[in-house]
Amino acid sequence: MRYRELGRSGLSVSEIGYGAWGIGASGWVGASEDESVRALHRAIDLGVNFIDTARGYGESERIVGQVVRERAGDQVLVATKVPPKNRIWPAPDGLDPAEAFPGAHIRASVETSLRVSGLEYFDVLQFHVWSDEWVGRGDWLETIAELKREGKIRLFGVSINDHRPDTALALVRSGAVDSVQVIYNIFDQSPADELLPACEEHGVGVIVRVALDEGGLTGRITAGTTFPEGDFRGRYFRGDRPAQVERRVAAIVADLGIAPDEIAENALRFVLSSPAVSTVIPGMRTVRNVERNTALSDGRPLSADQLAVLAGHRWPRNFYS
Repeated sequence: MRYRELGRSGLSVSEIGYGAWGIGASGWVGASEDESVRALHRAIDLGVNFIDTARGYGESERIVGQVVRERAGDQVLVATKVPPKNRIWPAPDGLDPAEAFPGAHIRASVETSLRVSGLEYFDVLQFHVWSDEWVGRGDWLETIAELKREGKIRLFGVSINDHRPDTALALVRSGAVDSVQVIYNIFDQSPADELLPACEEHGVGVIVRVALDEGGLTGRITAGTTFPEGDFRGRYFRGDRPAQVERRVAAIVADLGIAPDEIAENALRFVLSSPAVSTVIPGMRTVRNVERNTALSDGRPLSADQLAVLAGHRWPRNFYS
């Protein structure tokens, strides 16, 4: 496993982190807690030292906390998230920060997360949505500073609204944030336009989520693909979207000259090819997924020619809406 600096924080994080939404039985259907625990342990065995969870991920914080406490000697870093008080995702324009992240709500969420996880502190506390309209407004920054002084959190970050990297540029440039979490993949390359350069300039860590497009860039989504009732992917890939994805992935495979089952590997290597990226956090609910993904931290980014090919495969769209 290779490691990168998380911005200016002084913390080194594994290139391949662990996205823990899928193990919480909230949104994703089919996770087995026993297998999730085995997968987490295997990830740590293989050098993963960064796990991303959230208050809103069902049982995820509890499961992550259990494993991290069992592996206390391995110095695993845990990031969690505070949901907006108004429960609105993404943050709409014109919203007062007091409606989404008042100080009392932030503190209460952190205290709950600490209790549920059994951890003494979180290495990164993130807001689960963000709006640049909140820079310099509200009491959220004061509360974050207090939580840092109290030793309950080490760093502060935000999870940027889906497909809107522009909505955190002012925050990055303000110096008030340690890390940002953003969607970045072969289809959505927009963070590379302004956000990633700004993060490099201002020493802000970059945590990449949805590198595999919720499964779209694994090659396993094809026309006719269905999901269990209650699985959020049934909505994400509704209608003719699976067929659209299948066509787009086939074009990438053809243009790169790779085998169809190599698309996921190339999708993760695409993300890691950016020096601005600190870590990528694919969801890994099985030991097999852990072993497959962690093997990609081998120092082999895509070539300039491959990146040039992939630049032509941008696909602006928002399947979350």
